[in-house]
Order: sequence, then structure tokens, then C-alpha cells
Amino acid sequence: MDKKTVSRDGTSLAYRRTGQGPVAVLVSGAMSTGATMAPLAAALSDRCDVVVYDRRGRGGSGDTAPYAVEREVEDLAALIDAVGGEAALYGVSSGGALALRAAASGLPVRRVAVYEPSYAVHEGGEQERAEYTDNLTRALSEGRRGDAVELFLLLTGLAPRMIANARQSPMWPGMETIAPTLAHDDAVMGNGLIPRDLLASITVPVLSVSGSASPAWLREAARLVAEAAPRGTYRTLEGQTHAVEPEVLAPVLAEFFMS
Repeated sequence: MDKKTVSRDGTSLAYRRTGQGPVAVLVSGAMSTGATMAPLAAALSDRCDVVVYDRRGRGGSGDTAPYAVEREVEDLAALIDAVGGEAALYGVSSGGALALRAAASGLPVRRVAVYEPSYAVHEGGEQERAEYTDNLTRALSEGRRGDAVELFLLLTGLAPRMIANARQSPMWPGMETIAPTLAHDDAVMGNGLIPRDLLASITVPVLSVSGSASPAWLREAARLVAEAAPRGTYRTLEGQTHAVEPEVLAPVLAEFFMS
């Protein structure tokens, strides 16, 4: 990240800007930084003025305590102001939930696109998320960052055997480093259910996208988001999973942002 701006509470935010066209800010999800969005930014940069940033507590950005979801909305306000005063937003997974919150808060957002915002839609989902919150809070308060990462991976549906293998991989220390921000994403998701009232208050166009090869609950969550937003549209990308390929997603986002 080669640029900096400052949020309302004094937190330094690192970001990078590339390309030309309508301004679009990309919002990363859990266990990721702005660098995670770099391939998508590159695929969009010939049609959009793309901004990627490190959410607070990640990469080159600060992390002023205490955390509140409202501070992350203020972070987006500061970024939008720094890049011209108006922007479209794209968010993936819990980053999508943050983008939707920002749009509902009245920020100068033209359009919002999300990919598989990870709301629970199955029976018992709210209880499952409440238990996750309790266990995550306990693990982080006790300094058990590895256990916090494992809790998150279990929530996503990763098999215990795969998690055990991941613990032995070279990427695990980096995952433990960013683990405290799992609490941020958990707060952004609220009770984990579709925030219908919030979505109903969004006045700008909303594009909600899923992959046809993703789990059914993620596809359903994306569809319900579009249904709840007054100007919502739902798209499915054939053959894509939660780890959507930038080259497939970018043309869909560019068409939406440029219309």
C-alpha cells in the first residue's frame, strides 16, 4: 500500500489506487488484507479507478481501540473522501456485509456489489453464530490465536482434518497474526442473519453475486440479500466457488459500476 489517509478517530488507513474510470473501493473479508484484493483490482483497472485498502488491524493500517463497526464505516467514509467524495463499493463475504452497512449509513456510495455475504440462512443459524461469538471471544481474550483461526475455519465448513493440515503449513503463522480481526468481522455480521431492515433502507442499486459451485447456503444468502434490497439484483457465476476467479468476476462488476 503506497497511500495513507486518516479515519475520524485518528486511525491510519493504508490504501492503493490504480486504473481509470468510475471509482470503486474493494472491501476484503475475514482473514484477508487489501493485498488479497489485488488480483481483482488488476482485472478491473482497465475499466475502473480501483481502490484497495487494509481494513483496520490489518497490513499497513492502524487499529485504534475500542473497536466498533461504526469505526469501520467511518474508515470507508475517509477513504471515499480521499479518492474524490463518491464511490461504488464491492465487498466479499463479511466485507460484503460491511459494504452494505456503509451504504445503509448514508455514505456517498453510488452502487454496491457483494459476493456471497456470509449470512446464516439455515435452521439454528443464529444459535450457531452466538456460540461462535462466545468461543471466539474467549479464545482471543486468552491469547489462543490458533484456536480462534480454527473456530473460524470450522464455521466456514472446512473439515477438521484439513484444519489440522493447515496448522502445519507455512501460512499458519500469518493467519494467527491477523486472528484478532476475526472479532471485527464477527461484529460486522451482527447476529449472523440477513439484516432485512438494513437492506430495505439502501436506496442505491445492489448487485449480489454467488458462484454456482458454492455451498447452497451461500448462494441462498446472496439471493436473499438481493431480494431484500429495494433495487437489488442477483447474479450467479457458473462454475465459481467462494474463491471466485477475478477474471470471471471483473467483467460483471465493471458492467454494474459503469452503468
